[in-house]
Amino acid sequence: MRSARVGWALLTPTLVILTITGLLPFFYVVYVGFFDWNPASVQTGLVYAGANNYRRLVFDAEFLGSLARTLNFALWAVGSQMLLGFGLAQLLVRDFPGKTFFRIIHTLPLMVAPIAVGATWRLLTIPGFGPAPHYLDQWFDFNYNIGRFAQHAFVTTVLMDIWHWTPFVTLTMLAGLSALPKEPLEQALVDGASRLQVFRYVTLPMIMPVLLTTVFIRLMDALRVVDEVFMLTGGGPGSATRYTGIHIWRVVFPKTDYGYGSAMSLLVLYFTIVLCWLLFIAITQSNKQTS
Repeated sequence: MRSARVGWALLTPTLVILTITGLLPFFYVVYVGFFDWNPASVQTGLVYAGANNYRRLVFDAEFLGSLARTLNFALWAVGSQMLLGFGLAQLLVRDFPGKTFFRIIHTLPLMVAPIAVGATWRLLTIPGFGPAPHYLDQWFDFNYNIGRFAQHAFVTTVLMDIWHWTPFVTLTMLAGLSALPKEPLEQALVDGASRLQVFRYVTLPMIMPVLLTTVFIRLMDALRVVDEVFMLTGGGPGSATRYTGIHIWRVVFPKTDYGYGSAMSLLVLYFTIVLCWLLFIAITQSNKQTS
């Protein structure tokens, strides 16, 4: 009994902080989502709107477009990171000259703040100043301009995210591969299986929980990307890179439509929870199969 009281006493400060910084803001956003509230308008108070903000979302082409662009961005970015990260992890499992130096250099992007990443890529890609447009034009006669061409801007945001977060995937995959038992792999090779068969039928099933967990983490991050993309393109050109986070920011701050912005935030949160729940089910099913 005494140990239980001591445990709750130690947990209480953490629970209080989580309640103040997490639960109270969440319930406040839920509350504001049922009101029309624009401090910049003539009527500055909260006006009860019921579910009108959520009905607006169903027919809001700009919001639905931003959601589709975010999903497209997450698909390309996370998929590429998983492939590159897993391949690099397979390489780093083996010993080769300069392995330690490569691991240090490869991990450096994780130490850079997202807003600094966006600013750096902006300097690298800005037309007339950055080296990327200059050399692409000089060497390949390619007119690269993220301020004019929507496809260039989208691909650049994907490449920036890959550069920033592939080291995280590599580290998680490396940890998972290093923890795999050696006996099943060696037994499969002794039984005459090729390396491709060993990877397909032995390594991949055992590493699947780590793969799905990494996708789980990276998907949540990709769906809420804001700062580095905002620094790089500002959501443009047009609305080519106006992902959901940037669209909500433009509704809440420049337009000061707090009620509608709260409704959008809750819908995006619900959408993210559903995707993560599906991934969680896949992870638990994979754990049952491997155990």
